[in-house]
This record gives sequence, structure tokens and C-alpha cells, in this order.
Amino acid sequence: MFKRAEGDTRRSVTIHVEGRAIEAREGDSVSAALLASGLDARRATAVSGAKRLPYCMMGVCFDCLVTIDGVGNRQGCLVPVVDGMQIEIQKGKREIGK
Repeated sequence: MFKRAEGDTRRSVTIHVEGRAIEAREGDSVSAALLASGLDARRATAVSGAKRLPYCMMGVCFDCLVTIDGVGNRQGCLVPVVDGMQIEIQKGKREIGK
């Protein structure tokens, strides 16, 4: 559903999602990189376990929560990718105290 614009000449970086290396572009947010990757990377809600994807892409809805380099509750739509970044899809409720 999501794909990169033709002619995107930004430098490639490699991020790791659930241990799998994927290619992103410098300047991508984590959420944009996940959507463009084609991975089925979805957060599961705490109450029903329903799968959620990034929705607003501007930090309002919190449907893009991920763990980045061991730090949970990060809004993927607000965090730019960095080469070598380790990302885990957050499952269930927000993590408190981490």
C-alpha cells in the first residue's frame, strides 16, 4: 500500500525491526520506514489485542508506539531513523517506568 516516491535519492540506512534488517531513508520517521518496508509491523492494543498501524503521523493518536534501542513508549512517527537502530513493536499497554 505504501511505497517510496520515484526519484528518492536520500541516503539509505539500515534499521532492525524485531531482529530483521530493513532499509530506510535518511530523514524517514520510524513509522514511515515501517510502513514503507512492507512488514506487517503492527502494535497490539492492551484491551482487545486488535492490531493498530500508525494513524495520524503527527504524535496525537499514539497508535505508533514502539520500543527503540530498549526504550519503550516511543512514538515512531516523531522519531527519525538512525543507522543501526533497534526497533521492537510494542505489544499491549504502554510500558511504565522504563
